Amino acid sequence: METLKITIQDNVAIIAMDRGKSNAMNEQMLDELKKMIVSIEQDANIYGAILTGKQGFFTAGLDLIELFGYNEAQMKTFWSKFLDLIKTLTSFKKPLISAISGHSPAGGCVLAICSDYRVMAEGEFIIGLNEVPVGIIVPESIFELYAFWIGRANAYRYLLEGKLMGSAEAKAIGLIDATAPIESLMTAALKKMKVYLALEPTTWQQSKLNLRKALVAKMNENQTETLEKMLKQWRSPSTRSILKTIIDNLQGKKVG
Repeated sequence: METLKITIQDNVAIIAMDRGKSNAMNEQMLDELKKMIVSIEQDANIYGAILTGKQGFFTAGLDLIELFGYNEAQMKTFWSKFLDLIKTLTSFKKPLISAISGHSPAGGCVLAICSDYRVMAEGEFIIGLNEVPVGIIVPESIFELYAFWIGRANAYRYLLEGKLMGSAEAKAIGLIDATAPIESLMTAALKKMKVYLALEPTTWQQSKLNLRKALVAKMNENQTETLEKMLKQWRSPSTRSILKTIIDNLQGKKVG
């Protein structure tokens, strides 16, 4: 795995995203994340998984710099794989905890809300879905996932304004469950994992899938039409202009 670091602790897999400073997601990371999640679900010796990043960033979301250069076919493949990864994470039957080690906007937030529990590092970090201001159409399945945790009215309002928030506000509305100092973030995640693993596994897993039944069904719907709309908007001059400005700013920061 080139974009992930995997460690096993007390039969729990810790998946640490490790790609550049901000863990921005490209196609390779999507492939490796899905492969790892499927492997963990099938491994009887691993009872649960913790998804984390590096200090300062859980993941900044999609690698806009790389994606900007994708052609139409590459972009279609990428979006298909992203939606498939979210479906895989959402339907993962074992306990899944996100130890949010820093900023987690956009795609980072999407990964986090697939989990059963989220603990976020204390500090001036942001989380939320800001796709709309970037020019990216949000699929209905992602709206349902967001609404699952923060309610439909909040999800509607926050998505349409691309709201990003700090950990205190995120905790108040149920987007995250707890905060912890960065140095004890993994300890907090493992402590919660022990609570889940103390319960009868078949009962816990089937209950999880029952409670997520409608959500999983939404993820499994044919998203071809949604995908085409997303691709069309991605290629539009207005979205390309927004993305170009963002990329110029990102590259300017790198130079500086």
